Amino acid sequence: MDLKPYANYLRAASAMIAGVGIGLLATVLSLNAGYGFNSLRAGPWTAWPHIGGADIDPYARAVISRSGEAPLGRDQGLAFIARADSNGAPLSAECEYRIIDPLPAARFWTIALANPHGRLLANPTERYGYSSVDVLRSEGGAFEIDVAREARPGNWLSPGEAKDFVVMLRLYDTPLDIESAPDPNSFPKIVKLGCA
Repeated sequence: MDLKPYANYLRAASAMIAGVGIGLLATVLSLNAGYGFNSLRAGPWTAWPHIGGADIDPYARAVISRSGEAPLGRDQGLAFIARADSNGAPLSAECEYRIIDPLPAARFWTIALANPHGRLLANPTERYGYSSVDVLRSEGGAFEIDVAREARPGNWLSPGEAKDFVVMLRLYDTPLDIESAPDPNSFPKIVKLGCA
């Protein structure tokens, strides 16, 4: 019995199965890597300004569909996420940080801690973030927010029992130009104070 004709079918089937596997792997990696293309970066902060508009790319649309979130529309504001401190080291709940003013121009803003998937962190104080109306400021109007497990005087956020976290910054009604790279010096600095 001659098996040569079947060898071609076997090779074609193997190539198709490998192609499907590579395609599925690429899709999973894309869905877990953020909101697709066209990110806006400023130091450790990253935003995807097009996810709230009609020109959203298909990868970002898939991520949003999977998470069920409702992103800000471009005319509403921008949401930035920091996964690292200002020196580029990944954020860790084993370390203590200080988030230091300034902020880009915005009518209203919020800063909060969340898990890597964007959900607010449970913590003993039930304080999830600060906004431009309730943050304590110095005489000149500047502010600092400490991030640590142990209580601090002034503005303090606890990551609770989480191992990893991100810092979320939302700027509402901001004139920030999304077509050009924003100045990192106009965004809050995330300074590591030390680690346990």
